Amino acid sequence: MKRTLCLRQMKLGQSGTIASIGAQAEMGRRIRDMGLVPGAVLTVVRRAPLKDPVALRLQDFTLMLRNNEADYITVETDEE
Repeated sequence: MKRTLCLRQMKLGQSGTIASIGAQAEMGRRIRDMGLVPGAVLTVVRRAPLKDPVALRLQDFTLMLRNNEADYITVETDEE
């Protein structure tokens, strides 16, 4: 069963597929330029001690993303 949630809510080691990007204008362009586009598969690989930023594994690279940016990304995951 699939579940949709905000990227910030994903747990360490959890994987999912980006369903949508809610950011507009400059923020939306910056997020998409990093490769975070609908259909991309990502995994949460690390979090900083205060939970911000979060490290994501996307294709062949690791990407750090701030929580205020992660709030704009909706991810579809398998129910756990």
